Amino acid sequence: MKKTWGGRFQKSTHPQVEAFTESISFDRRLGPFDIEGSLAHVQTLVKAGLLTAAEGHKLIAGLQQIKKLLAAGKLPLDTGMEDIHTAVERALVRLVGPLGGKLHTGRSRNDQVATDFRLYLRHAVGEAVRAGSRLVATLARLALREKSTLMPGYTHLQRAMPVTLGHHLAAYAFMLTRDLDRFLTAWDRANALPLGSGALAGTNHPFDRLFTAKKLGLKSVFQNSLDAVSDRDAYVDFLSAAAVTQMHLSRLSEDLVLWASHEFGFLEMDDAFATGSSLMPQKKNPDVAELVRGKAGRVFANLMGLLTVLKGLPLAYNRDLQEDKEFVFDSADTVTASLKTMEGFLATLRFNRERMERAADRDLTLLATDLADVLVQQGMPFRKAHEVVGRVVRYCLEREKRLQDLTDAELDRFCRFFPKGTARRLSVFRSVHQKKAVGGTSPKNVAQQAVFLKKELAKIQKRFLKL
Repeated sequence: MKKTWGGRFQKSTHPQVEAFTESISFDRRLGPFDIEGSLAHVQTLVKAGLLTAAEGHKLIAGLQQIKKLLAAGKLPLDTGMEDIHTAVERALVRLVGPLGGKLHTGRSRNDQVATDFRLYLRHAVGEAVRAGSRLVATLARLALREKSTLMPGYTHLQRAMPVTLGHHLAAYAFMLTRDLDRFLTAWDRANALPLGSGALAGTNHPFDRLFTAKKLGLKSVFQNSLDAVSDRDAYVDFLSAAAVTQMHLSRLSEDLVLWASHEFGFLEMDDAFATGSSLMPQKKNPDVAELVRGKAGRVFANLMGLLTVLKGLPLAYNRDLQEDKEFVFDSADTVTASLKTMEGFLATLRFNRERMERAADRDLTLLATDLADVLVQQGMPFRKAHEVVGRVVRYCLEREKRLQDLTDAELDRFCRFFPKGTARRLSVFRSVHQKKAVGGTSPKNVAQQAVFLKKELAKIQKRFLKL
């Protein structure tokens, strides 16, 4: 097939080279964005006097028809066309004749693909933000519902202090709100127009680039044409946001996998969001959470892959940059699917509240910090109180006795400053309700956190709509 750049060459491209260099097998998904960019470019050409109004109308009609063919899966997209940009241009020439060749006036595939990809990136950000917002809303709703559900809190995967399930779930919701902010920052970075930069040096034609940017809903134009065609920072920002989001989802998945185990028994998965074993009839596996956790590796790798591609490139455009797309496409697909699937997984979980509360209440030493705080309230320095209670803990572990079951006489053996009835006043319920400072695990605080999350989501949505 004749190439768009074939005039310089006497030989046809070797089939092996053609197969190696083509990108249409994966950049075809840029088709709608390529047409969107071309529609704006036609209007810019008309405004610059390089097309008549009639020619512009004919090209626009042809592009609209190609858009319909593309949506219906009827646009020829074979690898001999190299890339989606060439496929669209050839289809336009077939529809409108030689006039279609005027479409490429004043632009290169370098600034064309940079524009298309930025338009795609905004779409990908929108998908991630919408899916992430639904997950945050579900976590906030569950946090409010479970604001009084008691459970052990963990550090080092060892029981540490009592918390509420709502507090634990809200922590992940707050992580994800920060992730949404990162995605929106990537959107901001994608909002500059490369089109009009040509291959690297700009164009000889009197293009109104701000006009083009406005037609595409972009906020600004690149001020340097070399930067415009070689910059991939916005994609790095997106991949970074995706990697951090997938990391947070992986951490959430780890908790859910543990809680679904018989050893914890804190939750029961809905049958629709679990799988079984081909050998063991009794199995009910948390494959959704495990796959979300596992997919973190590929999302991290995509970020590192793009950074590695970019690290040694001289200005301006280099064909290495063709490799950017698959990293971004894969991470966009993966993180959005993970957010959506995790939302459904969480929304259908059944938490075993009795098992959680029993795990907290029957733990021998979970209230050790509360006991130390009793001595602090009596005026003892915390370091000394920590030492005293450490000896009390050892005593309880040796006798398999809960701290709250100790007698006054037993506590007096370790320190005479314990008020009478200290142990009897210890409880996991009292412990969480005492955590009243902002950010603490008390049910009242968790309810306030849910309200705060709702407000944060509203801010994110408002910011998203303004972009």
